[in-house]
This record gives sequence, C-alpha cells and structure tokens, in this order.
Amino acid sequence: MSHVQYDIRVKAMTSPRTCRRAPWVLGLISRTGILLPAPRAPLSQSTQTFPAMQPVSVWQWSLWGLLLCLLCSSCLGSPSPSTAPEKRAESQGLRFRLAGFPRKPFEGRVEIERAGEWGTICDDDFTLQAAHVLCRELGFTEATGWTHSAKYGPGTGRIWLDNLSCSGTEKSVTECASRGWGNSDCTHDEDAGVICKDQRLPGFSDFNVIEVEHNLQVEEVRLRAAVGRGRRPLPVTEGLVEVRLPDGWSQVCDKGWSAHNSHVVCGMLGFPSEKRVNTAFYRKLRKRAAKASARRPKPLGRPITKLKFKPKPQVGRGPVKRLLAQRQQHSFGLHGVACVGTEAHLSLCSLEFYRANDTARCPGGAPAVVSCVPGPLYAASSGQKKQQQPKPQGEARVRLKGGSHPGEGRVEVLKAGTWGTVCDRKWDLLAASVVCRELGFGSAREALSGARMGQGMGAIHLSEVRCSGQEPSLWKCPHKNITAEDCSHSQDAGVRCNLPYTGVDTKIRLSGGRSRHEGRVEVQIGGPGPLRWGLICGDDWGTLEAMVACRQLGLGYANHGLQETWYWDSGNVTEVVMSGVRCTGTELSLDQCAHHSTHIACKRTGTHFTAGVICSETASDLLLHSALVQETAYIEDRPLHMLYCAAEENCLARSARSANWPYGHRRLLRFSSQIHNLGRADFRPKAGRHSWVWHECHGHYHSMDIFTHYDILTPNGTKVAEGHKASFCLEDTECQEDVSKRYECANFGEQGITVGCWDLYRHDIDCQWIDITDVKPGNYILQVVINPNFEVAESDFTNNAMKCNCKYDGHRIWVHNCHIGDALSEEANRKFERYPGQTSNQII
Repeated sequence: MSHVQYDIRVKAMTSPRTCRRAPWVLGLISRTGILLPAPRAPLSQSTQTFPAMQPVSVWQWSLWGLLLCLLCSSCLGSPSPSTAPEKRAESQGLRFRLAGFPRKPFEGRVEIERAGEWGTICDDDFTLQAAHVLCRELGFTEATGWTHSAKYGPGTGRIWLDNLSCSGTEKSVTECASRGWGNSDCTHDEDAGVICKDQRLPGFSDFNVIEVEHNLQVEEVRLRAAVGRGRRPLPVTEGLVEVRLPDGWSQVCDKGWSAHNSHVVCGMLGFPSEKRVNTAFYRKLRKRAAKASARRPKPLGRPITKLKFKPKPQVGRGPVKRLLAQRQQHSFGLHGVACVGTEAHLSLCSLEFYRANDTARCPGGAPAVVSCVPGPLYAASSGQKKQQQPKPQGEARVRLKGGSHPGEGRVEVLKAGTWGTVCDRKWDLLAASVVCRELGFGSAREALSGARMGQGMGAIHLSEVRCSGQEPSLWKCPHKNITAEDCSHSQDAGVRCNLPYTGVDTKIRLSGGRSRHEGRVEVQIGGPGPLRWGLICGDDWGTLEAMVACRQLGLGYANHGLQETWYWDSGNVTEVVMSGVRCTGTELSLDQCAHHSTHIACKRTGTHFTAGVICSETASDLLLHSALVQETAYIEDRPLHMLYCAAEENCLARSARSANWPYGHRRLLRFSSQIHNLGRADFRPKAGRHSWVWHECHGHYHSMDIFTHYDILTPNGTKVAEGHKASFCLEDTECQEDVSKRYECANFGEQGITVGCWDLYRHDIDCQWIDITDVKPGNYILQVVINPNFEVAESDFTNNAMKCNCKYDGHRIWVHNCHIGDALSEEANRKFERYPGQTSNQII
C-alpha cells in the first residue's frame, strides 16, 4: 500500500482561545499510533497549515479525521447563536445588572460580576461615553445619561473599576482604559449608574444580564383626597397615601406609620415638611363608612365585584360632602413602612409588599393618611392660610440659578455678603435634599454635578459637603472651605427638586408645530359655559412671555417668542381669548402674568397674528467680566474728525450733533468688556444672516440692533450719560482649554458665542465707551447691561447687569467695586446704592 502525504488545512474559529488537547484524546492518539505535530501558537483567524506528517494508512486516516473533529469540537466549542449580538471574548466571563432603588427597568447602579463576585464602578472620570458602552453590554441601544454619588444607593462588595475612560465605540467595557480590575480608591458612596434608552438591541440575548432580586418596587406616590367633591385646588396637600405598583395603585397600611414616613412622602410630592393629621376626624369618617356599608342592601345572586354609581344629593340638606373613602374598597399593597426620614424616595425605606395570596391585609388598621405643608411658592394656590407659613428670618443664604423650572438650578450660597457656588465633590442626594427643603420644595429628585445647570462666575465657597439629611440648612452640614486650586466652575453642583403637582400644564398646549417643542400657543379658559381653548394675541408677545409659556408646558427654556404664526395651522381653534400679556419671566403660568381681563384688545386680528413659541431644553447665559471693566477704565479726549463713523452709529451724546465738526473733541470713558457664555447653548443672534446690516465705516455686519447699554447714573438712579453698542460682530475671541471656536466675523462668517467661550471688545475700538462730555464732576454709578431688550433667550437674565462705583473730578475718573448685579447680598447692595462717594482719590 502506497503512503500518501496530506497537507491538512484547518480554518480557525472566531474564538481566539488556544486549542488544547484533552487528555483522553491524547491517550487515544497514542494507542492508534497517529502522530500529531507538537503544540504551536494559538490558531489565528487566518488559515493555518499543519506541516506534513508521517505517512498514515487509509484506515488510520479515517480514524484520525474522526479524532480531529472530536478534538476541535471539544476545544473550540460551538459558535454562539446568530440571534445574539456579537460579544468580545474578554467580556464572556463578565455578567452585568442594574440595581438600586428607586429606578426604572432601564436605569440603575451598574454592577459587574467577575470571578464569581459582584461589584460596582466608581464615578471618577465617568462619562456619557462609558455609559454608552455599559448600556450596550446590558442590551440597550445607547445611554441617555449617567449618575454619580450612588444616586441609586450604595452597592456592596468590590469596586471593580475606577477612572473608567471610554470613547463610546468600544464593543466591551474591557476595551476601555481604567486603573485595572479591583484597583480603586473609592467608596460605595461614589458608585456610578446609567440611564439607558428604553430600546433593546435587535436580537439581544440577556444571558449575561442579571436583574436585581426584588421584583416589586414603588414607582410613584400620590395623595388622594378623602373628602370633598368637584374641583379641589391643586396641589393636594392632605389625603390617603397611594403607591403605584406594577399592577396599579394601592393603599398603605397605617400600622406603625410614623412622622418620618410622612416626611419622606411629603418630600416626594414636593412639600418641604409635614404636619400632624387630625386622626379623630378620619376615625369618625371610617365609622360613618362602616355604618353606611352595613345599611346598604346586599345584591342577590352572583356578587357584583365592580359597582359604580353616584347617588344624587337630597334636596334641603345643603352641601353634601362626599366621602371618597366610603365609595371605594380598601386595596392595600404595602405595609410595615419604616423610614428614617432622610430618604429621598419611599423605596429606600424598609417596607413589605403584600403577596397575592394574602387574605387578611392590614387587620385592625386603616389607610395611611398624610398632611403636608407647602412651601411659600405654592401656599396661595393650595389655599393654605398665610399665618401658617413661617416668616423668613433675614435673607436666604442659598439660592438656585439657571434652571428652567422652580426647584432646579445651580446651587449658590451667600458668604461674607457675596454669592458663590458649591463644588460637586461628594455631592449627593442627601445634600441636595437639604437644599431643596430649605428653599421650600420637596426632597431632591436629582443631585447634579459637572455644571449641568451652567457655570457660575466668581467665588466657589463650599466643597465636600456631607449632610445627614436632617439639617435645616446647607450651612449646617459639614463642609470644606474651598481654595482656588481645589475646584473649578466646571464642577459646580446643581439640584432638581420634587415639585408639587399644580396641573398648570393641562391649561396650555401647542398646535401646528413640527415638533412638540414649537407651535401656536393655546390656553384653556373658563367662563360662562364649559371650558374652551383659545389663542393669545401676538401684540407685545416677546421672549419673557415665551419663557413663562415654555415653563408652564414643561419644555424648558424659550428659544423664540413669535408674534406672527403664518406657517403654523391653528386647526379648529380660531378665537382669541387672551391679550395684553406682560410677564416678568419668573411666573409659573401665563395666568399669573398681567393681561387684559375680559376685554380683548388686539391691534391685528386673525389667527396668523397670534402668539407662538419655540422651546428648547437648553439656553445660553451671558455674563460680563466685571473685574476687567474696573481694570481697563480710563478717559480719552478724542478729536471729532476721528468720530464720523461713531456718530453715524449713534455712539455719541446728543450734544455731539451740534458740535463744530470736525473741530473740537469729545470726552470718552473707555473700558474693555469681556462677555462670557456660561450657559448650556450657544448665544446666536435672533435675526438671520439675510437681515444683517452692512456698515461701510467699519467693514462688518451688525447682527443685533442693540447688544449692550452703557450708562452713567446718579446714586438715585437718574441717567446722566448713555452709550449703546450694536454688536459689531459676535465671535469667539478666546475659549476654555477643551472648547473649540465656532464663530468668527471674517468673510461674512456665522456670528455667535459658543458655550465656554467669550467675546472680547477692547477699549480701543469704536463705540466701546460712554460719551461723558456733558457730565459734571461728582460720584456716579457705571452700569453695563447685556442683551437689554431680551432679544435672545437666556437661562438667567438677572446676571446681565454690571455696576461699578465711580468718582469723576472733571479730569480723572476712579472706577471701583464693580460686580454683577446679583452677585452681592441685599445688605451689600443697599450699601452700594447709599455709597456717599469718595472724599479723595484713595480707594480703600
């Protein structure tokens, strides 16, 4: 028999693992006499050729092929099902899950099982890109956000990853950079969480995703009024506690119910505190309900499980109070609730759920009742008596800035007469809840870090705030005094508080827009007859009114307030029901703005001249660098022959028109202004490029009619000199280190100011001055206001003004004490306004 040499080629499987020969296979090979090559490098994805082996017989070759098949199948394994997404080999030994409370199924604390042990991820350097990777590991398409500081509660066990850095394109978390598995200097108070998009990957097999052990959780809490009929004022402050479970709304057994439990429930509902319930009143109601149930005739035949009927009140008995507690059977789903009082959510308390086969629920007990005390902002709408509200003791020392709704924003604290921000190091829900309750809201819904509500400017007063949750003020919490090198404004802390439900969002809607964020504004009004929808007259409708409308709609900030809505169809609503709307921008609803009562006065009729809005989740926020104004202010006597262009742009005082041109001069107060955009959206001119005006003198386009106002005021506020500056061009002069410039004026470029950049107007350019030729010597206030006509929407207009004290002796000027309008305390502002002036040129 002739011997034939075979050149055997084997295509490697996709798995990169090294093929190892099983001992039983090696033993069988030795008995058959088949010779295999010595072990070599692992198989690669390319075709690998085994060298020619010694001659074998045909029967030996058949057996050898069988053994080779057994060898490959036992070493390489079968391929994964095609329906599951492709997973990298490095993550095959890992399992992932979402844990913690309160949470929804697509969010939670990220936990990883490695080497049989579950652990968490530290939030240091955690980003949205890392959240994208982890959400894909969990079977979701992408991430919509991430959380820090153990928002879903601290985990246990190891902290597997720290300083996790991903680009967002990795197929596995093992491809991301980190300090290494199990190498961390964090505690579980810094556990990271993710919020994934509620959309699964196609064909995802969740064999590596383990859900948390608890199947039930409290999703939502509400108060159901126990007495009354018809429309009750919102928000509801007292009633039966009902929790939303996966199978619907249920009541809570009041056995063991404490004031701490009520405190947590009121916080979730947007109320800062609770008060004692009149238990005797509700006991009386229960007795009346029991008597009414005993007198009710029992139905014959098969019992009716769902009976809905509303008996009419008898004539002659006056107003009849309907006891809602009598018209419904108690459906208990929760008992044994025991809260400490500092929890941000009822799910964080110790509690027990009734099982489906529990026949006796809450024996001898009753539904839990809670009475909450609303904050000052909501006391009037809830019908609370004014004397029940505690009077504030002096000026508040905590405030929120930059939020689109009440109860959200950047946290700022008052120290030594100056407002400053809080660093987000160790910022958590406990500290955020202390802030929220201190300001008259409920517990914190979210503790924000990384300047999520925009960056502040000036001092950073606090860092590493650690609250227990029981403190009456943030200043009572242990904290660290900040130094310049400890923190930056990119780490400013913020909060989102729980707010009472007022129902104002149901009285307004948008129609005709391309998305839910834009359209013609329609409001619901009452009057003779049923409620009806109507339009708002577009006369005088502007940015401030649009801000209130977007806030009432729950759609964030106003991007544009439109007086004409030609391109939006009004549908069936054609009646104008509101006109003369004038808002300050801080109102909660359009009803709180000044407007015509019953008489509708609209200059232009027709549905195309009604109010419209375009809302946005983000907005810009401009601030002037006040210290630079103080440092660069000086006086210049400028010849008239050099001011023709300035006169054309109306940058001189009125008396310049009667001057002896081109002879003589004008006395100008010059200074530089550096305008920062510290918001969360770029600042763009309202007018489109097609309407910009070309000015030949300076060779540039003006994109806004008025960009800033420069004024000299007397101490009592009388204006003695003014200047205005059309925006020569809005561009990014300089930016922060990690921000790129986007706008420049050259070659008819796009104009604007990018978030994290600033536009610098040097003191030596035209119109960067105030003409003080006619100003007499004395003590004055220099005031600069950015975006004075509110042409472009911002998240905060209160910081657009800057003021300085100045002394002018007829030859020289001293400018000092420059500050943003809302940067000082009320007392410091009063001292500033009562400033008597300098008796010498020495500034102390």
